[in-house]
Amino acid sequence: MTTKTSKTVKSTQYVSIILHIFQKHWKKGLEEFEFHRDEMVEASEATGVNRPDNLGDIIYSFKFRNALPAAILSTAPKGKSWIIEGAGLGRYRFRLVKVGGTIFKPRQNIAAIKIPDATPEIIGAYAQGDEQALLAKVRYNRLIDIFLGLTTYSLQNHLRTHVKGMGQIEIDEIYVGLNKNGAHFVIPVQAKGGSDKLSPVQTLQDTACCRIKFPDLICRPVSAQFMEDDVIALFELTVEDENALIVDERHYRLVPGDQIDATTKRQYAERS
Repeated sequence: MTTKTSKTVKSTQYVSIILHIFQKHWKKGLEEFEFHRDEMVEASEATGVNRPDNLGDIIYSFKFRNALPAAILSTAPKGKSWIIEGAGLGRYRFRLVKVGGTIFKPRQNIAAIKIPDATPEIIGAYAQGDEQALLAKVRYNRLIDIFLGLTTYSLQNHLRTHVKGMGQIEIDEIYVGLNKNGAHFVIPVQAKGGSDKLSPVQTLQDTACCRIKFPDLICRPVSAQFMEDDVIALFELTVEDENALIVDERHYRLVPGDQIDATTKRQYAERS
């Protein structure tokens, strides 16, 4: 069986299972509902598809890789769309959010800012996967500092913890930082490379976690995405009325220092 065929089979499995669960619980006018992990096993049996080896990948897929089935999205009222989020140990929640808050996609009409590449060559040679490479490039080039205008320090990578009402979560990387007035910040970073997409679900859970673990720090969540030609898109986000919204978006291209000429430097100076 080819890889393409395997992906098609897996996609069909996932769509059948998640659609069955949604149709089991949803009623017109309902804006959120929960379901249990075991229901994915029941759904695979009810729909006649093979049970996936990794049930968690079904949820991950619809959070970060693929849109929910059209039959689910079509039930959302105007201006809203469905997301899936954690709801506790072995539990998940379908919830309606504002349109535009389902997937964060970098805009194509933003000029990339050239930054002298400070990534050690050995890191590029041994980074394990797109996400690890992206986190390393953001860290070594101090892109969080540049983007937010803060002095920041990487505190921890891949923090796994439990958040009440959400279950177990993982934050890709956490920074802490200061501004010129001495205010303290915590910056949870979500990073996605390859075919994975930035999701508001991770922003919501990262923010909830930071509010519990760092209640005295100002939370400024950031999302990072690899684009074509190794451009890095950064988003600053905020949470309002249980929806993740974009505050700012910038694109950065890491280049050798001699590729930033005097004209480009003057242009950057004029913008500041």
